[in-house]
Amino acid sequence: MLKENNIKTHFLMILVAVIWGLSWAIGRILSLEIPPMTGAWLRYILTIIIFYIWFLMLKIKGDKVRWLPDSRNTFRSLVIIGFTGVLCYQFFFMYGMYYTAAGDASLIITFNPIFTVILAAPLLGQEISRKMFLGLFCGLIGVGIVTGWSPNTQIDFEDRILGDFLILCASFSWATTTNMTKRLMDGRDGVNNYTSLEIVVWYSLIGTIMMTPFVVYDIWINGLILPTREGWLAIVYLGAFSTVLAYYWFTIGIEKLGATAASSYIFLVPLFGILGGWWLLEENLGYSIIIGFIMILMGVRIVQIESMRLKTS
Repeated sequence: MLKENNIKTHFLMILVAVIWGLSWAIGRILSLEIPPMTGAWLRYILTIIIFYIWFLMLKIKGDKVRWLPDSRNTFRSLVIIGFTGVLCYQFFFMYGMYYTAAGDASLIITFNPIFTVILAAPLLGQEISRKMFLGLFCGLIGVGIVTGWSPNTQIDFEDRILGDFLILCASFSWATTTNMTKRLMDGRDGVNNYTSLEIVVWYSLIGTIMMTPFVVYDIWINGLILPTREGWLAIVYLGAFSTVLAYYWFTIGIEKLGATAASSYIFLVPLFGILGGWWLLEENLGYSIIIGFIMILMGVRIVQIESMRLKTS
């Protein structure tokens, strides 16, 4: 029975990779249809509604639910996480997808673990070494290959450079969010009894509020632009499936398989991101994508191995 449950969990992890992979192409579709921040805001409005319905269901079942944080220090931390994990990430993600190819972006975001480990030095007090900077350099070469020799020449080179840079900024923003979330869960604000679900819901709410002025500005400049049927489907996909359902399945994977095994499936995301761009957007495939991805993975692996060595030494 345990083996059968593990098989089901591994299958869920593959579905998570598929959902997150396709979200790059769908994000580009949405960013090209309505103003990028308006699309991100609508996505998170739906996400917040689903999250709080989830909270309500847990409350009905008798589980302990905190609708809002109960500590001022926690609220301050959540404001920072909402800023980096929702406002900044969505700004860089949506505008990045406006300018660059979905397949290219899905490769560049795998740079995230390098930023996460390096940012852990100032944020979590972890050690950093010269080999980590070697991994950073290796990863940057991979990003340069993906950007400079992308087969998606139907997009202007200047646009791809800008878009890929914004996706790299999104990766940096999410790495900051990851470390700040770990800092909060470790109790560095004096409280350490929060669940990952509570933290995600709270900073999603705060980040959505932060995005609202950008939406008001979009409406003021461009008027009220409503999505088409395809746009609404993209919002539902990104909000309900990519953000809520995939997150829930991923936490199941961490619980049943362990963080390392579950996280290994993240490296399947670029594969489905490239296929999604090819299928939904008719993007091109090329050897430079493979070479760039290998270089980024080499950089990630160097940083991860060195991080583990420093932790055990």
